[in-house]
Amino acid sequence: MIYVIIGAAVAVILTAVIAYKLGYKGRKNADETKIANAETKAREIIDEALKTAEAKKRESLLEVKEESIRTKNELEKETKERRSELQRLERRVQQKEENVDKKTEAIERKEQSLAAKEENLARQKEEVSKLNQQRVQELERISGLTSEQAKEYLLRIVEDEVKHETALLVKELETKAKEEADKKARDMVVTAIQKCAADHVAESTVSVVQLPGDEMKGRIIGREGRNIRTLETLTGVELIIDDTPEAVVLSGFDPIRREVARIALEKLIVDGRIHPARIEEMVEKAQKEVETMIREEGEAATLEVGVHGIHPELVKLLGRMKFRTSYGQNALKHSIEVSLLSGLLAAEIGVDVRLAKRAGLLHDIGKAVDHEMEGSHIQLGAELCRKYKESAIVINSVESHHGDVEPQSLIACIVQAADTISAARPGARRETLETYTNRLKQLEDISNSFKGVDKSFAIQAGREVRIMVVPEQVTDDDMVLMARDISKKIEEEMEYPGQIKVNVIRESRVTDYAK
Repeated sequence: MIYVIIGAAVAVILTAVIAYKLGYKGRKNADETKIANAETKAREIIDEALKTAEAKKRESLLEVKEESIRTKNELEKETKERRSELQRLERRVQQKEENVDKKTEAIERKEQSLAAKEENLARQKEEVSKLNQQRVQELERISGLTSEQAKEYLLRIVEDEVKHETALLVKELETKAKEEADKKARDMVVTAIQKCAADHVAESTVSVVQLPGDEMKGRIIGREGRNIRTLETLTGVELIIDDTPEAVVLSGFDPIRREVARIALEKLIVDGRIHPARIEEMVEKAQKEVETMIREEGEAATLEVGVHGIHPELVKLLGRMKFRTSYGQNALKHSIEVSLLSGLLAAEIGVDVRLAKRAGLLHDIGKAVDHEMEGSHIQLGAELCRKYKESAIVINSVESHHGDVEPQSLIACIVQAADTISAARPGARRETLETYTNRLKQLEDISNSFKGVDKSFAIQAGREVRIMVVPEQVTDDDMVLMARDISKKIEEEMEYPGQIKVNVIRESRVTDYAK
């Protein structure tokens, strides 16, 4: 059995080997056939590729030849164009060279001509110089004057003519400028004054308190004068109790103290209990009331003119100015009016109206403290404005409104004009007789100091000065210049509101008698 199985296995193996060999031979024949076919096809493809490459080569050679021919043609064309351009440029250069040669020849001819002319001019100059010397000698012989004397004579004549023409021109220009300026200024000032309706009151250094009866005077004086002494000590104001019926006069330089005393006394009279302790209480209440009044007056002033943002301390100082007067004019009312006028003038000119009003309102702020601190109200006002951070324009307006420093803006000039308008308004201020007469005398002295003045008269309350000149010493042309010089000297040496008219009068009289 085993042998049978082994025999069967051997048979199977032999069968498999024989079958494999037979299959291998078949596959080998098929592969060789495929390889032969592939080689044939490859040779065909190679032949085809060689043919295509040959065709492409011929085409490329043709294209290269065509391109080289085209490039050659373009180069020949460009070469021809450049050659023609060069020929044209050569012709132009040749023409320019010919023109330059012609111009050079012309210049040489001109130089020769100029040299000849220069020689001719030099000869003529020498001849003219000789003739001029002969003419001067002949003129000196005929006139009997040397050349220097003749020159002085001519200069004197020319100077007189120029002086005459200058005087005429100055007069004409001044007349024209004054007419135009006066017309414009009058329009602006009148418009500003018409729009401003501030009221004014003249105040003095006394206040009067009305009493219900004369028996109240004794109660105010008190036993052995203790009440009146207490009131005077606490307020710093003098009480004058005399024969005036039903009235007590309060006298004091400080208007705020006088107001405190007035309010306190009126409260005491209404209360009826008048003794030192009650007086002290009423004076304290009056002081608080006056402080409140000062603050309210300052705020009211700022509201009236429409100026906001002012430091509270400056507002209080404005309120204090209600109790300050200058030549009888209330300082706060004056500042309000200057502020309103400044705003109106600024609107006419076309500058900042609010800033002009602010500068006008604060221009006299120094008067609120000038009786307590050293210095003029201008210096103190400028220091206060700097302290409370006012603008440079406002500070300059305060410093320059009386001409102490030069104004640096139109607003400063406007404040000057508004201050003058407010102060010079008829009835706004009182002026002492001594100040008035001194000003008139100074005006006449300035006029008489000029050479050729015979006499002068200050008239119309110092608004005009008439000057009589000696006709033999002052000509008509000199009058124009003299009036201008006198006006300038008055402006430099005097302080006055408004303007002063200077009239120079020259009169020639001839007198004879018929016998």
